[in-house]
Amino acid sequence: MSAPSTHPLPPPVLDTPSAWLGRDMAATPERWLVQLSEAQIAELEGAATRFLDSGTEIGDLRRDDFPLPKFATHLGELQKTLTAGIGFQILRGLPVADYSPEMIATIFCGIGAHLGKARSQNAMGHLLGHVRDIGADLNDRNVRIYQTARRQTFHTDSCDVAGLLCIHPAMEGGDSLLVSSTSIYNELQRRRPDLVPLLFEPIATDRRGEVPAGEKPYFEIPIFNWHEGHLSALYQRQYVDSAQKVPGAPPLSEQKIEALDLLDALTNDPNLNFSMRLEPGDMQFVHNHTLMHDRTAFRDWPAPKPRRHLLRLWLAIPGDRPLPAVYAQRYGSVAIGDRGGIITPHTRLTLPVAAE
Repeated sequence: MSAPSTHPLPPPVLDTPSAWLGRDMAATPERWLVQLSEAQIAELEGAATRFLDSGTEIGDLRRDDFPLPKFATHLGELQKTLTAGIGFQILRGLPVADYSPEMIATIFCGIGAHLGKARSQNAMGHLLGHVRDIGADLNDRNVRIYQTARRQTFHTDSCDVAGLLCIHPAMEGGDSLLVSSTSIYNELQRRRPDLVPLLFEPIATDRRGEVPAGEKPYFEIPIFNWHEGHLSALYQRQYVDSAQKVPGAPPLSEQKIEALDLLDALTNDPNLNFSMRLEPGDMQFVHNHTLMHDRTAFRDWPAPKPRRHLLRLWLAIPGDRPLPAVYAQRYGSVAIGDRGGIITPHTRLTLPVAAE
């Protein structure tokens, strides 16, 4: 029998806008799917064209460099939807097939600049990520799952909000799945309240070789954190498991493994999660503190057809929730609007427009 947890716990049931059920979201796409109008697309194209004509590097793009007199109002509402609402939205209809890689990157980064501040997504300092299968070996502890065609499993990214822009979908699979971590917490309390406190205790998670200065090769942050009236989640099961092979990492007890297994089972409950297939031009934005996301395994098109390719942003959002101090192990800081991302001693910030 484990000792009683000393970490603060939320009430047994949380009723917030982010506590939704997947079956309900699947039945009501009008709550989260926004079709871009011709006028909105024209405004985005005009802002991107002016920026590119200025000769400024895309990595230096700021909100003021990308004026959106009308669409900025929607993006302000999107910020609220992400941080205080259901936690996600899809913007559909951007005609990416008509654009150069520079135009696509500028529009996506311009929208990102209206929502928040771009953060480094890996030790190489990429402010714009390219999500595709590069044939990496997942058995290599320095490889991250998004570099393969394997299923990712439900997880969070190390930032306030993650954005994806679909350029080319896969031939088969590669669907996006979302689940509310708040609803997962509620269901854990309903089924096994005895296991809940274990998920509010620190758990070692592998950094996969991307180690900031002065830090261990793993961080120890609870999966669930209750802080100043907010329940936040941080989770990646494969990296929790691989941390058990890292010297010095605290071992998982049988009870914690049982709690993790139940958590995983709930994330995969079709009543709790739901899936969507991103189309070319779709932009998906997800709040990591209240949602977990996943991607199914996929099979790519044979040559010469384009392979699956998505762009990714990690964003720090002004006005987002406070996070507990322990998050600084992973986020570098807990300062609202300037936190998250991966920085190592060798990281140099860059924005690769084209996939390497």
